[in-house]
Amino acid sequence: MNIDQMLGLITGILFGFLLQKGRVLRFEKQVGAMLLRDMTIVKFMLSAILVGMVGIVLLNDAGIITLSHKPMNLGAVLLGGALFGAGWAVMGYCPGTSIGALGEGRWHAIFAVAGMVAGAALYAELFPFMKSTVLAWKDFGKIGLPEVLGVSPWVIIAFFWAGTISLFFWFEKKGL
Repeated sequence: MNIDQMLGLITGILFGFLLQKGRVLRFEKQVGAMLLRDMTIVKFMLSAILVGMVGIVLLNDAGIITLSHKPMNLGAVLLGGALFGAGWAVMGYCPGTSIGALGEGRWHAIFAVAGMVAGAALYAELFPFMKSTVLAWKDFGKIGLPEVLGVSPWVIIAFFWAGTISLFFWFEKKGL
């Protein structure tokens, strides 16, 4: 096992531990999030985004990594988002939480995992067709919010942090 695999394993175990400790693997938390009655999962995801965005931009600024995000393809985003949302609504788990729930011994999550594997296989088989149809709808290239707005990523981060912290206070005030 090389160092990248070892770091991936450690990161995965840590992520699973945090998912479990944050109680976001609970089915009732998943349903509560979809019904906008329990914001535990939203708070968990936004917290991860806050930390991750700072870490990634710091690593990029230090020259340790190079950002190379995927192109913004309208067809892929719309279809992928619809399938992700439908799968989450039907199974009550998103991809990360389904693996975590399975790790906790919730055997019904195997259906979500099997669905992900089947979906990936189906996508691989349909890729030539998808490439000439859905994936050809509109490709905006490798753009991000800083490029679109013409500002530093740190400006976006500051606004996102302020908005997210405000949202957290509002969630707490509403008991969400």
